[in-house]
Amino acid sequence: MTPELKEKKSFEQGYSSIPLIQVKNVKKYFTVGNKKLKAVDGLYLDIYQGETVGLVGESGCGKSTAGRTIIRLYEPTSGAVLFNGKNIFQSNDREMSQMRREMQMIFQDPYASLNPRMTVEEVIGEPFAIHGVLSGKKRRERVKELLRLVGLDADHISRFPHEFSGGQRQRIGIARALALDPTFIVCDEPISALDVSIQAQVVNLLKDLQRKMGLTYLFIAHDLSMVKYISDRILVMYLGKMFELADSEKLYEDPLHPYTKALLSSVPIPDPEVKRERIILKGDVPSPIDPPSGCVFRTRCPVAMDVCAKVDPDWKEVKPGHFTACHLYQ
Repeated sequence: MTPELKEKKSFEQGYSSIPLIQVKNVKKYFTVGNKKLKAVDGLYLDIYQGETVGLVGESGCGKSTAGRTIIRLYEPTSGAVLFNGKNIFQSNDREMSQMRREMQMIFQDPYASLNPRMTVEEVIGEPFAIHGVLSGKKRRERVKELLRLVGLDADHISRFPHEFSGGQRQRIGIARALALDPTFIVCDEPISALDVSIQAQVVNLLKDLQRKMGLTYLFIAHDLSMVKYISDRILVMYLGKMFELADSEKLYEDPLHPYTKALLSSVPIPDPEVKRERIILKGDVPSPIDPPSGCVFRTRCPVAMDVCAKVDPDWKEVKPGHFTACHLYQ
């Protein structure tokens, strides 16, 4: 995509034309015995200031690993991530400590991500203690302010996590992520552990916070309808590889990759008059330790060709702003 097209598209959607995050050929492999598990195998992505990029795919496709590697909670195998033009993979511990203020994470399970022995004040105030920012009354007032920001009562400051519901715990986790005024937040399936009635409240809270604070999100989720609601662009992953990237509306209206079409066909439509073909993929997801040759999706693809078994398809811009890796468009 040319810079002119990038600038035009981004301004139309209401976010900056300058990439805040530039992910360049990031790979994350884990050693399993004498083999390599390719959890993330060549990730390219620009995330612009103020936008939300949705990241979707089946369980085990590498979504969470990608998010954690981008902010260097996992050390990468190779590649580069530029944050405001600086490669964080080359930063030393002192530099990373400073960058941690700008990059935070909201974890999937609010029951596991909050220390049950710490009060809400200690949980939300921990980032201040780690970075040596604020103390005493100022820290306590800031914690109360953060609680009010996420829709909780400031009087709950002395309570413990077990005294809250799942949705309230996730709000506490969001408050903790906001403590140091970050610019970029990885939302790692922040609604999957919550009741359906609470999920919309948390997503609307994230959207409101984004507008108020100018936040940039990488939003990882399984719920495709919720991803469409919150995201400006959506990236589809399968077995550690990128399969499709497009604007949210374009991806849902005109999916290109057979895997994306199968995923979207599973999204319920709240209209009994609308009929849509359900694409059911056969077989199981292959092991990332021993993936198929060529295109890793070919063993389940309903339109696989001979070339799919021999050659890994290139990542290609098929339409303006719409990318895919499929031999149907090579």
